[in-house]
Amino acid sequence: MPEARAERETATTGEGRRIARVLIDSPLPQLDRLFDYALPDHVGDVVPGVRIKAPLRTAGRVVDGFVVEIDVEPDASRTLSEIDSVVSPTVVMPDRLYRLARRAADRAAGSASDILRLAIPKRQVRVEKSWTPVEEAADVEPDALSRALETISRYEGLAEVVAESQRAAVEAIPVQEGSEPGWATLLASLAAAQLASGRSSILVVPDYRDQELLQTALEQLVPGHAIVRHDARQANPDRYRAFLRTLDDAPCVVIGNRSAVYSPAQAGLVALWDDSDPLLAEPLAPYVHARDAALIRQEQEGSALLFVAHSRSTDVQRLVQHSWLHDITATRRVIPNVRLSTPQELEQTMGQRVPSSAFATARAAAAEGPVLVQVARPGFAPSLVCATCRHPARCRQCGGPLGARRRGAVPVCGWCGRSAHSWRCTECSSDQVRLASSGTERTADELGRAFPGVRVIVSDGTHTVQHVDERPALVVATRGAEPVAAGGYRAVILLDGARMLQAPELRIGESCLRWWSNAAALAAPAAPVHLVGVDGPVARALATWSSAAYARSELEARMPLHMPPTARFAQIEGVPASVRAALDVLVGIGVPKEGVLGPVPIDDDGRMRALVRFPYAAGQGVADALRASVVADAAQSRRGRGRQRIPLAVHLDILEPDI
Repeated sequence: MPEARAERETATTGEGRRIARVLIDSPLPQLDRLFDYALPDHVGDVVPGVRIKAPLRTAGRVVDGFVVEIDVEPDASRTLSEIDSVVSPTVVMPDRLYRLARRAADRAAGSASDILRLAIPKRQVRVEKSWTPVEEAADVEPDALSRALETISRYEGLAEVVAESQRAAVEAIPVQEGSEPGWATLLASLAAAQLASGRSSILVVPDYRDQELLQTALEQLVPGHAIVRHDARQANPDRYRAFLRTLDDAPCVVIGNRSAVYSPAQAGLVALWDDSDPLLAEPLAPYVHARDAALIRQEQEGSALLFVAHSRSTDVQRLVQHSWLHDITATRRVIPNVRLSTPQELEQTMGQRVPSSAFATARAAAAEGPVLVQVARPGFAPSLVCATCRHPARCRQCGGPLGARRRGAVPVCGWCGRSAHSWRCTECSSDQVRLASSGTERTADELGRAFPGVRVIVSDGTHTVQHVDERPALVVATRGAEPVAAGGYRAVILLDGARMLQAPELRIGESCLRWWSNAAALAAPAAPVHLVGVDGPVARALATWSSAAYARSELEARMPLHMPPTARFAQIEGVPASVRAALDVLVGIGVPKEGVLGPVPIDDDGRMRALVRFPYAAGQGVADALRASVVADAAQSRRGRGRQRIPLAVHLDILEPDI
């Protein structure tokens, strides 16, 4: 490269010197900025996006980093450290990926390197050296494309929204397409249409079960080599190979969990399935939800963005009401056959969990095919309560919950494992206990005796089942672990609904509606769906299939209280002095004092927690102020090296405020 060397020498001696602006890969907040480094001759030609190693003067060691920019500095007299080496000439951080990471981190008061750590896997030398870039586009068969377009046409205005690179909330049709659920067929059809037009797609799902279903649906429409899995369960070489494929210009379909939203593929479509699933909320700092990252990406890159679900989250409904998202429904809506069993009807069954109407439905359906029974919890008997006053049965030694493996057995503590002989209720002194609820195993045991000769299948976190065939069976599953039945379930029984609604969570209503809607969508056409022991707004929303109206009413109820998502919340944790200093800064930039909740102590180590409520318009100012407080606290911690210090931690957009 003699010409490039000549240009570099000219830039260094005549008009200045070439420098690289580098983002250091470090968890330290004070290092979340660009550092200028000189480019020595021995590193050759360096381009933005490559991995490098550079000395960090304050740490006295060589650290990893990414080149963000190459520039020419007119003043060559400034003392700069030189880049130590280029790890690889492969560009692993395109400019679009850096801008997405930077913007997402700034919105969440976090570090860009923490985002990039989710997006860019560790380097695999052998894979990188043997990798051959893919240049040819994958062909979609005409018949497959025709089927894909026919599926898309079932949704009014969806094709136009995608073609014009707009944003939309899509209510998925609650039916099955063969052995795959309808939502998977829809996403696969959208990706096939994009691939046929020469564009990539990024499809984000909550967990591996959804990913398997989506991949099966994709394989019916697009060539297998065009499907790229983004999966944390992959071996490191496979994951890096998939990452390199997304860097190629040839279009592909990326499917994966929450971090797949940061894929560097040049996507024409980004789609999220079931955005209110908690698995799409990133548990690592800076805690950016996949939904928020997708919105930022669409704003920067101009791709189409779809939120597809059976039930509407309040977060998406807020965007619909602000005209930020189009509201897309099916041209001909399909409503499951939901039947409600009220609490009064359940009380008349003399303690039985399944009312007579639902039991008769299950018996008739089990003679024809599989029947789904959804329960709240796994296991045999999760907990016991006093038979007289219903007070939770607790261990006298440690206060843990008592449970029993079988009826009549001595209760055993779930925490310390001690047997609770001669137990008495602390409230009424009764010595009798009863089950608070039954898990999957106990329900399977009870139904197995009630349905002799019918096979019983259990699917929960311990026993995972993906598919069941068309033969008669009772499938007992926890919420979210329901298998897909060939041809759909002949009946669906939703148990423990009242117990689910009793959880002390702000979003429990919409969570229950999501669990029940996803289960109801697995039923065969016109098959009965029984919701047992529940009435009220959530039950009516399920029966009428009107989750958008329920989400709208939830927003109206939360607005006077300024609860999420009608307002944004930030959580601040740390030692009292650091928390109060951060709160003082926020009040100084205009956050009202009535928007600050706390601080309150949260443990014996002296840590405190505070919540800050603020409008969306003030979001960037609050994020910048909190980030500055985190950096200042980290710098102060470094000056006091001899003491172990609890760092200041911030978390924006928390889903469940708790103080």
